[in-house]
Amino acid sequence: MSQTTLTPPEQAAPAGAAGSPLSNGLKQRHLSMIALGGVIGAGLFVGSGAGIAAAGPSIVLAYAASGLLVMFVMRMLGEMSAANPASGSFSVHAERAIGPWAGFTAGWMFWTLLCVGVAIEAIGAAAILTGWFPGTPPWMWVLIFMAVFCGTNLAAVSNFGEFEFWFAALKIGAIGLFLTLGTLAVLGVLPGTDSPGTANLLHDGGFLPHGVEGLLVGLLASVVAYGGLETVTIAAAESDDPVRGVAKAVRTTMWRIGIIYVGSMLLIVTLIPWNSEGAAKAPYATALDHLGIPGAGQIMNAVILIALLSAMNANIYGSSRMAYSLVSRGQGPKALGKVTGRVPRRAVLASSGFGFVCVLLSYWYPDTLFTWLLNMVGGVILVVWGFIAVSQFVLRRRTEREAPEKLVVKMWGFPYLTWVALAGVLGVLVLMAWDADTRVQVVFTGGLTAALAATGYAMQRRAAAARD
Repeated sequence: MSQTTLTPPEQAAPAGAAGSPLSNGLKQRHLSMIALGGVIGAGLFVGSGAGIAAAGPSIVLAYAASGLLVMFVMRMLGEMSAANPASGSFSVHAERAIGPWAGFTAGWMFWTLLCVGVAIEAIGAAAILTGWFPGTPPWMWVLIFMAVFCGTNLAAVSNFGEFEFWFAALKIGAIGLFLTLGTLAVLGVLPGTDSPGTANLLHDGGFLPHGVEGLLVGLLASVVAYGGLETVTIAAAESDDPVRGVAKAVRTTMWRIGIIYVGSMLLIVTLIPWNSEGAAKAPYATALDHLGIPGAGQIMNAVILIALLSAMNANIYGSSRMAYSLVSRGQGPKALGKVTGRVPRRAVLASSGFGFVCVLLSYWYPDTLFTWLLNMVGGVILVVWGFIAVSQFVLRRRTEREAPEKLVVKMWGFPYLTWVALAGVLGVLVLMAWDADTRVQVVFTGGLTAALAATGYAMQRRAAAARD
């Protein structure tokens, strides 16, 4: 990467602010819906099955525990983002709190995560459509998706907001209908169904069928499902009222996580046996089948397709803004810093291009290069959460001294819950290293972290020497 003099983040205008080259085209309704719908991803609809198979009914506890950790992380991120909105979000906060090397490391790690995520989501969406249209090649659908969402993000940021607004509305409607029908069935008032009571929760091995070890595996599976919530703080920087947008989005995180994640897990393991084949492979569709909903499988495929396309759109947006922020601070190739029409189009093209390369790698080298990429990003979100916790601890003290009026959103129980959150992140990483199935992800993620940190530190030293 070519190097420029590092720009202190305090001197950079936040996106959407007066003097910023980026747009403020996201309206409050866009941001509110992105915050609501962003919590509903394909990881919830698809990945939850593995957690149910491992933990049984105790998956409810796993999602509640990891959800509490995510609430703390989002609250800390919200505090910093409301005080200093920036398109680089936690990368900018890490640079201000710890140093340029930390912002470089957190930012490019997250960029890599989002770009690999684009590939995963494109492949998953193509698989659904090839099932609906047999004989069509998966690459055709991937190419269409990449072209559509790259084009959307190359245009005005309001286009991204409109896509996400309607994607989120559809996801919220689907999960809301599921929660309503499931609750009525559990209460025994849904026509044609009888209340299951506690039979599925307490029989077939009990609430903890695989003991504490199964609960811990379920905890690891649940953490992955929460990844991506951070994008709302990146988007907030391009809204018409960044401070209000961040504050409102973060304050609704608790009930969204509690109702959507924990609530839906509780309904699933109450309605159907946790050890059934359907619960492990397609928990939501199986629960809908149990309720006698016609075409439940295809309904859920449509919902999952929407969730995947929404994630693709959001990941291209988030990765491009993160890349732009890094470049504007001298932490990436200068060529990506050009803004046209108040959109960082070169950063959008670079992020989309890397995502498309990842798709090709998945076809050409599914068991080698693409697997390495997946392992490298396996624990990235936890490393990012660690940077957020440390940054919030440092910046909270600084903001209290220098500009206490900026603390519109405050972390609960500071500093104690900040330490609890950091300990929780470290604890999950230890569990990943202990578990044979996830240990390789810790090793690869650790290698990526070390490589980026070393590069960032070397760039920081060169910049300091140049100033001297």
